Amino acid sequence: MPKPVPADKPEEGQEPGSTELSGLFVEKPPANISAVAGMDVTIIAKVDSTTLSRKPTMKWLKGKWLDLGSKAGKHVQFKETYDRDTKIYTYEMKLMKSVVGDSGGYRCEVTAKEKCDSSTFEISVEAAQQEAQADILSTFKRADGGEDDGNLDFSALLKAAKKKKVKEEPEIDVWELLKNAHPSEYEKIAFEYGITDLRGMLKRLKKMKVVEPKYSDAFLKRLDACYSVEKGRKIFLRCEVIDPDMQVKWLKNGQEIKPSAKYIMEANGNVRTLTISRATLADDAAYECVFGDDKCFTEVFVKEPPVTITKLMDDYHVVVGERVEFEIEVSEEGAHVMWFYEDTEILKDSKYRIKKDGKKHCLILQEATLNDIGMYHAWTNGGHTKGELEVEEKQLEVLQDIADLTVKATDQALFKCEVSDDKVTGKWFKDGVEVVPTDRIKMTHIGRFHRLVIDNVKPEDAGDYSFVPDGYALSISAKLNFLEIKVDYVPRQDPPKIHLDTTGNMVSQNTIIVVAGNKLRLDVEITGEPAPTVVWTKGDQQITSTEGRLRVEARKDLSCFVIEGAEREDEGNYTICVTNPAGEDKAMLFVKIVDVPDPPQNVKCLSVGEDCASMVWDVPVFDGGAPLKGYLMERKKKGSSRWTKLNFDVYESTSYEAKRMIEGVMYEMRVFAINSIGMSQPSHTSKPFMPIAPTSEPIRLSVHDVTDTTCTLKWLAPEKIGAGGLDGFVIEYCKDGDTEWVVANQELCERQGYVVRGLPVGEKINFRVVAVNIAGRSPPALLSQPVTIREIMEYPKIRLPRDLRTKYIRKVGEKINLTIPFQGKPRPVATWYKDGQPIDPTMISVRNSNVDTILFIRQAEREHSGTYELVLKIENMEDRASIVLRIVDIPGPPQNLKVTDVWGFNAALEWQPPKDDGNCEISGYTIQKADMKTKEWFTVYEHNRRPNCTSSELIMGNEYMFRVFSENLCGLSEEARVSKNTAVIAKTGLELKKISYKEKEISCVPKFTQPLIDRSVVAGYSTAITCSVKGYPKPKIVWMKNKMILGQDPKFLMRNYQGVLTLNIRKPGTFDAGKYTCMAVNELGKDEVECKLDVRIATDPDKL
Repeated sequence: MPKPVPADKPEEGQEPGSTELSGLFVEKPPANISAVAGMDVTIIAKVDSTTLSRKPTMKWLKGKWLDLGSKAGKHVQFKETYDRDTKIYTYEMKLMKSVVGDSGGYRCEVTAKEKCDSSTFEISVEAAQQEAQADILSTFKRADGGEDDGNLDFSALLKAAKKKKVKEEPEIDVWELLKNAHPSEYEKIAFEYGITDLRGMLKRLKKMKVVEPKYSDAFLKRLDACYSVEKGRKIFLRCEVIDPDMQVKWLKNGQEIKPSAKYIMEANGNVRTLTISRATLADDAAYECVFGDDKCFTEVFVKEPPVTITKLMDDYHVVVGERVEFEIEVSEEGAHVMWFYEDTEILKDSKYRIKKDGKKHCLILQEATLNDIGMYHAWTNGGHTKGELEVEEKQLEVLQDIADLTVKATDQALFKCEVSDDKVTGKWFKDGVEVVPTDRIKMTHIGRFHRLVIDNVKPEDAGDYSFVPDGYALSISAKLNFLEIKVDYVPRQDPPKIHLDTTGNMVSQNTIIVVAGNKLRLDVEITGEPAPTVVWTKGDQQITSTEGRLRVEARKDLSCFVIEGAEREDEGNYTICVTNPAGEDKAMLFVKIVDVPDPPQNVKCLSVGEDCASMVWDVPVFDGGAPLKGYLMERKKKGSSRWTKLNFDVYESTSYEAKRMIEGVMYEMRVFAINSIGMSQPSHTSKPFMPIAPTSEPIRLSVHDVTDTTCTLKWLAPEKIGAGGLDGFVIEYCKDGDTEWVVANQELCERQGYVVRGLPVGEKINFRVVAVNIAGRSPPALLSQPVTIREIMEYPKIRLPRDLRTKYIRKVGEKINLTIPFQGKPRPVATWYKDGQPIDPTMISVRNSNVDTILFIRQAEREHSGTYELVLKIENMEDRASIVLRIVDIPGPPQNLKVTDVWGFNAALEWQPPKDDGNCEISGYTIQKADMKTKEWFTVYEHNRRPNCTSSELIMGNEYMFRVFSENLCGLSEEARVSKNTAVIAKTGLELKKISYKEKEISCVPKFTQPLIDRSVVAGYSTAITCSVKGYPKPKIVWMKNKMILGQDPKFLMRNYQGVLTLNIRKPGTFDAGKYTCMAVNELGKDEVECKLDVRIATDPDKL
């Protein structure tokens, strides 16, 4: 676990609120920051990374636990920069348009591998004062009514001064805050202070009572004050009672708990346990363990997992007046979701409607306006999502204009137009006067089509007609011409004549354009006497049908050609031929069918950026017979059904760059084609794509090593990686002066180092490294100058560790692992010698690498001692280093130990050093003595350095023998040398005068002073029963089970220590239960005690 770096104490004279150098921080935030509501507050902290092995991590916290990283958005913004020259990271937190609620204690924590540091600071946000300051003279008023009488009253001035004093806010207690708050403020407090289990806290708050602790002797160990458990887990409530036979009750919120599969109650000796399996929110309650009038209390808190958002919010792009419905899904039903517009909480009103349906939550705007543009947020206690709403002004487009009409008397006139919005209504005008519907004049509105039908046309119906949509400054006009027919009788014959009307749909003299799906009625006026015969043909096929979709109708002086619901196959050349006895006439017409275009083809994503994507597509296979005006694009998040428009104005190109997307989210896109007729069906959805930016360039690219054909490069990972992650690195090189870069690695390099091989000797080579992820290649990291490929000869040098420069001592049997680093180029040849001879590889192992050599002995022996020499050679250059290795062992015993002199109560000893000193210096001797009677050894001296000593305070009349142990670095010798002769301390003639006394009678009948106690034990766990007895002569002890004497059964172990009797029963079973009796017997009488032993089977609470 990282250890905190101690902060430096402030220097004398330095203000406590000023910035100071401390720990990892080069610059800390000021201790106190004051601001006025509405201002931006910026907090800056700087960290020095020169001593750090990796990039530090910064956290900004509010209060004790609220991580501000999850609140990042328009209100709280974070920024991080790095200065490569000074190697200082600068962290910045910015509160946009601060509010009074931002006041409080904050903390910033920086962590880097094994180090961490923190800094606390306070932010005070005051409400903006708008009241103008009153005239100070007005505060000096008279206490009585008049201006010139009474005493001056300064109370107003003093009150104003008191108001200006700002009290320091104490640390906020969330429990006290919830107690005093109105219930409508609970959710706001929970989000502000990061409370995840609000429901549990409110239940505890409701039941919370001040209970005076009641102390009793019934419980040895009471229940803990509270327990915490996650929902669905198991929890154990344990306490200890004095009496192992005590029966207790368990209560939940004052109601007794009955044993069940959920609640398991156990009694194991003095321990009482309540096990709650699979805790739910209903188990969040107060619990009691009761014995008589004695109770112990606790509370169980069940933690509900935080509510996460499983379906994110989509973006919307609508026009004014459309309905908007933001929809999300959460992980739990009945979860609380808070909606925000920018930084303002959204509540139910006439404008907004909030709907909940199980896990689905919706925010509904009935009619969007331009004021609703912005970012909408949804918050739960464990997640956050946002969606952007863009609203455009309504733009009405005329898809089909009104055509001028020329009709005859009693015919029908039909004006028809099509607009882009099917909800738009409008009015019809004739010569500026609104048309009123009658039995003859009818107006209809079906979808996007608006029609005006005039039956039985009269001369007064001629004029200018116009349609004006409601709410738009737009007018669609056409003219109605009345054709008056005059018939003059000509008694003679006239050849037939075709009179074509070139107005209306006739774009040229012989071409008629019809919109697919519309009706074409072509009335051709025919003259001639007698009445001519009319024949219509398409190509070589004659049209004779008078019914059906394609038909010919005959009227007086008219031939009507009708196409119902025009289709693309109806396009072609049509011929009308009229004949009578006076002659013949022909006319050719070309009917052109126009339609909406086909959908665009092959919509695909070419490239992506951090928040954008470049899209391309192919033009439609069929343009509908009319030139394409452009395209409309839509996008949506993958898995969503809500499409968002990307453009309202027609876009003419076949490539488009979609912007304002979220990095790391999968999107899909489709395209519509538009011509003068209308909009095509949508194209096939593009393959899902994800806006991802390439990483930044790798940093700190450097050359680690160079040989004649290789170059070793090292670098660090990019500072900015992004949602696309990092797949690996590509290393490229080129000769100095060339522009063609060669890829050195065929596969991506995942490490931050690479050896480029096969380089030409002596050439100057430039190197660069590129980071690659799913979004592509990053900018390259280049070396500042080219590298010359030539190995530099380096003299061999052995870097002998300091602890090996003197004698290296190890004990017999220990493992020896010596690592000797060295340097030199090209790679040196390392050789080991022992005492001038090459080492034996069967006894000693050696491993060599490019930078070190390792000598390894698995188990050291005395013969491994000696002088080891390491020889390092490069061609004719070499370096040598010697290591003296000594393997030591315990010494042998001293020699020739003898008592040289005895006087008084003293004895002088001498000996010689041992033959085997264990390969190291003898550090001392241990001398012991023993009385010849008892032969128990007692230490006289330890660590005696001389080969002689004097043993004093010997007891008169006793004979002593001595022994000596040798001692060195490994310890005492295994054997001791015993003295060849003994020391006898002679008596000096003193006589012992015995004091006469009267013997006391101490005989008594056996009597138990401590009886046996009934026991209840668990099978398989060893136990013991104990009692104590007195009596003289010493009584004989007999143990019995169920009045049967226990023999030499190894299951039972009987002990008697100074009258304390113990019977140990090894791993008892149920058959060992019964009555046990202890009987003490001597010649004066006997006594006995008995107890009951119960053995029960152990139960595993986890298997219940």
